[in-house]
Parts: sequence; C-alpha cells; structure tokens
Amino acid sequence: MDLTKIQDPSFLKNMSISELTQLAAEIRTYLIGSISKTGGHLASNLGVVELTIALHYVFDSPTDKVFFDVGHQCYTHKILTGRAAQFPTLRQYQGISGFQKRCESIHDVWEAGHSSTSLSAALGMAVARDLNHENYEIVPVIGDGALGSGMALEALNQIGSEKRKMIIVFNDNNMSISQNVGALTKGFARLRSARSYTNLKINMKNALTQSEVGRVVYSGLKNVKDAVRENVVDEGIFGEFNLDYLGPVDGHNIKDLIRVLSVARQHDDPCVVHVITQKGKGYTPCETDIEGHWHGVGPFNVATGKPLHEVPQGFNSWSGIISDALLKLADRNPDIVAITPAMINGSALEHFFAKYPDRSFDCGIAEEHAATFAASLANSGKRPFVSVYSSFLQRAYDQINHDICRMDLPVVIGIDRAGIVGADGDTHHGLFDVGILRPLPNIIIGQPADADEAEDMLYTAFHQEHPFAIRYPRGEMEASRKKLGSKLEIGTWTTLYEPEGYRISVLAYGPDAKVIASKMQINEMPVRVINCRFFKPLDEAMIRDLAERGQPVIVYETDMKTSGLGTAILEYCCDNHLNIEIRRIGIGDCYVSQGSVNRLRKQQGIDLNTLYDMINGLTA
Repeated sequence: MDLTKIQDPSFLKNMSISELTQLAAEIRTYLIGSISKTGGHLASNLGVVELTIALHYVFDSPTDKVFFDVGHQCYTHKILTGRAAQFPTLRQYQGISGFQKRCESIHDVWEAGHSSTSLSAALGMAVARDLNHENYEIVPVIGDGALGSGMALEALNQIGSEKRKMIIVFNDNNMSISQNVGALTKGFARLRSARSYTNLKINMKNALTQSEVGRVVYSGLKNVKDAVRENVVDEGIFGEFNLDYLGPVDGHNIKDLIRVLSVARQHDDPCVVHVITQKGKGYTPCETDIEGHWHGVGPFNVATGKPLHEVPQGFNSWSGIISDALLKLADRNPDIVAITPAMINGSALEHFFAKYPDRSFDCGIAEEHAATFAASLANSGKRPFVSVYSSFLQRAYDQINHDICRMDLPVVIGIDRAGIVGADGDTHHGLFDVGILRPLPNIIIGQPADADEAEDMLYTAFHQEHPFAIRYPRGEMEASRKKLGSKLEIGTWTTLYEPEGYRISVLAYGPDAKVIASKMQINEMPVRVINCRFFKPLDEAMIRDLAERGQPVIVYETDMKTSGLGTAILEYCCDNHLNIEIRRIGIGDCYVSQGSVNRLRKQQGIDLNTLYDMINGLTA
C-alpha cells in the first residue's frame, strides 16, 4: 500500500485481518526507513503499530477521542490520519511534530510531550461529553512507564470515583525509556500472567449471546462472573481503583486486539484494556535494547544500527562531562548519591549506577518524588545529586521550593538539556528553569562555560551547604583533562576577552560565552566578553565596575528574557541606583517551535549575527 495516499483511518474497516497484518509490516518498515533519516522516537513507535491499527479499526476518530501518553508513540497514528507524506519533515523546522499537535490534524485531540497527563485529560473529556449529553468514546493510551507517575495515579483515583465511561489502554512493554522500576512494575508483571479470566469472559459472551436463550443464561451468570473477576483480577492494581479490567492481550495480534477493544467499547463504566507489547518490535537493535539507547535517536544506518553522528575524539556530551565529574567526587565521598527520574541513560549516569548500585536511585517518572527524596537524604547527612532535564524540572517546582530551598538543604541539581534542544520542540526546550528557580531563597544557580569549569562547579556544589543548581545544554564539549575540580568563589564572573580600548561589554554564559570570546578575538572587535557563570548570586562587584565605566552592556541570553540574567542585573541596578546602558538579547514571550538549534536561534534573534548587528550599531 502507498502509505502517502492515506487520508483518514476509515479505510481500515474494510480490510481483513491478513490485510491489516500486512499493513502493520509495511508501516513498521516505513517507520524504520523514515526515522533513520530524520531521527525521532523509534522503539516506542515500533511497539504500537498493531495496537494503533486496531484502535482506528474499532473506533471512529476524530469523533471518538484516541490519544497517546506521552505522545511520542503517535507516529503510526499520524500515518493512518494522512500525514505519511510529511514524514521527511518530521521534527524539522515547520515540519510535523514528533508528538500529537492539534494544529496538525483534527485527529490530534490532545497534546503532550511530558508524561502522565492522558488520564486527567481523558476524565476532563468524559465529564464535558456527559455534561453536553453527547455520545462518543474516549480512549487514552498510556504506557512507557507513565502509569507509575503520581499524576496518573491521582487521575485513576478520580476516574474510579466518577465512573465516567472511558477505555484506558495500558500499553505494557515493561519499559519507560529504559526498564521500568518500582513496586507497580511487579504488580503489572503479575497481571501479565492472568490471561484465563479475560479469555473466559470474552469467549463466554461470544458463545452465549448468539441466541435469546443464551442471552438469558449469560445474564444469569453475572454473579458467577463477578465472583471470578473479584478473585482473579480485582485483587490487582486496577481493581483497587474500582476499574474493570480486560487483559492481558497480545499487543501484536491484531485479531485479538480488535476483539478485546470491541468488548471494551460495549462496556458502560471505565475499564482498562491491558495490552502486552514489545518495545522496538521488528528491528533487532531496538528489541534487544534494555538501556534506552533506541528510545529517541538521531539519524542512523539501518543496516548497521550505528548513528550517523559520532561524538568527535576527545569530546564528550555535557551529560557525560557532569556524570564523569560526579563519579570522581563519589570515589572520594561515600555520602554522594545519584538520583534520576527514569533518565539513567539520557543523563549518562549508567557508569555511576554500575559502580555504586547501592548509592544510585531511579525513581521512575516521578520528578516530584525525586526532589523530596533528595531533600530527605540531604537532611539525613547524605549529599544527593539529582539529574533531571530542564523541561521536566518544572514538574517538581513545589518540592524544590518547599522541601529543598525552604529547608536550605545541600541538594545538587543537575539541570540537563538547558536551553534550546531542537527537534523535540516546545515541550522539551529547557528555557524556563532560570526564571523558575531564581526567585527561590537559598539556591545557587550556575552554568559552566566548558568542561573544566563544569568540574570546578560540581566540586564547589559538593563543598558548600546550600541548594545548588548547575545547568548544562544538550550537545558535546571538549572533555576535561582535570583529575578533580577545584573550588570556585560562588557568585563570581570571569573575563574571557578584554582588548585594549574596548568600548562595549558582552555578558554571556555557558559555552556561548567561550564562542563569543573567540569570535571577538579573531575579528579584533573592541568588545570585552564576560562569563557570567553564576545567575544567583550575581557578581555585584563586576556590575558596579560596569556602571563606573559608563559603557554600553549587552546581555546575551539563549533562554527566556523574562526573569533571566538580564532581568536580574536590571533589578540590581534599579535597587542600587546604578546607571548602565543595557541591551538584551534573549527569547521573548513565546513558546519556541521545533527545528535545528541554529535555525531556531536565528528565528528567535539569539544568534551571533544578531549580536554582531547590535555591537555594530553601538560602535558605529
């Protein structure tokens, strides 16, 4: 079948099981070939091909609301709803998103890039439907570890109380990004073996409802049915939430999927359909991956499975730089522990976890719990390091405020993927953490310019007694050659380039500060470049020096201008009656779309050409 000719999923209803199975194979081949060129979420999408086909066979999108949690497993959904021809633009600038987007299609009824929102959304849709006296199905698909998150459990609690009709599809592949953790995972494992009840129920209904006599018998067996259910299934997790349960069912058997989803559609109360899938099915490197390397990938060679982009010799990812420095410190300090909310591989903590398993904790997709867990460890004399992506840090704001900063506990927070991250788009850019954290008392916030400074900043963080956040971007940097970091004076900035007779100062941070200093030196521009490695506290002596010199200052930020470094400097100047001519470069009041980092920087006016134009305008 020419997948690019598909307009909507209605064609599926006229296909046989064998034709649907063949379609699944064609979609899987298409996904592997397409994602190998653009990058994207591969393993999670390969695991739900048959499930997505069955969902669109049984339900009538967009009247019925079918949507995915976290959203990164919606690629087959996009193909079946008419977007296969656009896959060469996947995650590219002005292309289709790697997540569901309401602006793309009427079949995308909910948007999510963060985990565990689907059940709350489903309940909202169900209440609105019932208040409007409408009649349609609501089918959230939740999996990849999202069901273990606190938000999902909170929603389940109310869903069981409200008893609004919906069909929760639990996509159980025993994986989030890497292997799932926690007691719930063990409970789900027990449910996987409980096939007997569901098969009995479906087969009994099919057999007995073919005649009037059979229907009477089936109705009379309700008490027996309920007794079986209570003893076989309701002792499990979903029964505790007052939810009916169907499953488990083979998530790669389209016939069985269609059968159980059709039964669920006839159900009057909220029910859970437990579907067993294999993450990465159909591509061997994905199928055998237990560490999450194939969850989200860049372009790769299909035949070899090797990425097309290799880290240059002598370079390391920023995640790896921080993780390596942490390991050096942990070798010397047995109180250092590492915590991550389901991001061992993404945060490059696998070596730490392997070397110190008793000092390593994967909390699952539970950022709030991870933060308070770290606070308690710090309160008990340990020195916790919490590694979390900037965009996911937002989910733990109250815990960082209430439990870490308010009690002034020495938790070190590694804020990974800070800044524009590129193809994952507006749900994943790490642009808000400075503005979120800066108002909190007691916290220290910094960003190193290179690997050596990262070593020093992490060393400093573990040799002081306050909350300390270190942010670092996605990408690579020349690796550090230091054996161990040394202590920085907290709140100090450094001058990276200071030509004789300079006329302007540029204040920047992170690796951009080094790049700007190099460009100014190469082009012999009359610009001093200052590395503002601490957002909080500020280098007050440096700011006063800038005021005394009376020269223009450009604050170059690659994050939100609101509540960022420039805002902090302006506040200090206002409160201390300092007069500095300040120009700011940064992201305005908007969400940033997907695309390459360079393309997005140009779009947002935070690229070097914008900086050059501003410098030339001030020196002309």
